[in-house]
Amino acid sequence: MKRKILFFLLISCLSFSQQKSVKITDLQPKSEDFTFPKITYTEKPLVENKINTFLQVDQLEYIPGAEGTPSKLVSTGKTSYSNYVYFYSWEKLETPKNILSIAISGEASGAYPEGFDIWKNFDLRTGNFINAKDLFQPNSIKAVENLIQKSVKKEVNDFIVQLKAEKNPSEDTLAQISMYEDCFTDFTLDGIEYYFAKDKIRFIAGRCSNHAMRALDDLGSHVVEIPYKNLDKYWNSYAKNLLSSSEKVDSTNIHNKLYKGKIDGKYPITVLINTIYEDGSFSAKYWYDKNKKLIEWNGKLKGNHISVIENDYYSEETNQWIIKAYIEAEVKGDKIVGTWQDYQTKKYLKLELEEL
Repeated sequence: MKRKILFFLLISCLSFSQQKSVKITDLQPKSEDFTFPKITYTEKPLVENKINTFLQVDQLEYIPGAEGTPSKLVSTGKTSYSNYVYFYSWEKLETPKNILSIAISGEASGAYPEGFDIWKNFDLRTGNFINAKDLFQPNSIKAVENLIQKSVKKEVNDFIVQLKAEKNPSEDTLAQISMYEDCFTDFTLDGIEYYFAKDKIRFIAGRCSNHAMRALDDLGSHVVEIPYKNLDKYWNSYAKNLLSSSEKVDSTNIHNKLYKGKIDGKYPITVLINTIYEDGSFSAKYWYDKNKKLIEWNGKLKGNHISVIENDYYSEETNQWIIKAYIEAEVKGDKIVGTWQDYQTKKYLKLELEEL
């Protein structure tokens, strides 16, 4: 008990303000439809570079230093999502010392305009994106997910009871009841937004409604607040050090990390690991440091082995992607080592990457 009290006294006494040297300004050129955060961290330029690179590649599909303006692809609907995306505001949140949490708001227009709020969390000791799963002991992840699911289900079920208590329910009320009874509530840490607050972590689960039913959705997104102290038995050592202002950094998985290295020992590249799903599906973006153009990788991660395909372009004549290369590699600690094989010539080139 004394150790728990000491742990949270350390948090309350040392950790509840951002490092004053971390500044956020608007990425230029700013416009009415583009207000996007840019981080300055003069004490740790590598951390600054990693956070800005992640945010711009992940959200804008723009590589810092590339030709053109950062907002060009998102504002013209030319990203991989094929939607027009506008960024209206950002906010730096109050967090423990080692953490940078940023809230970003905007609008995406596909078939319908859709407002969005997203939260991005970074470890200020390393510049790495913080994955929710990296915070908990492996055998505790399901327990944490159950806490989130239980809270969301309670909120939805309590509201259904309230709606059903109406004596003469309108058609809208009956439609609401049906919508909430069919609501998806089995959220996992991989499929939920979250951010760090002063003394608690907030998980934000998606709403029950689709776009057509949104006007009837009085609940909206589901916010689940859990004080840090209530998760003490679930945190792993990485999370405890992160929250207590310790400079000790434990290793985390490759998800959402940046790597730098070379192909054939002479072509410098940078890689951003994007997504790793539970079934092992794997996606990443990389670029040659010289020309700064994004290239997609898609494939599988099985154990520590990566097998991915790099496509060259989409053929309108054959209605299929034309393959550029095959990549086979092994994750070895903070390194990824393997081969890049040209699809046409069958020539193998050595691939060497190291975590930034």
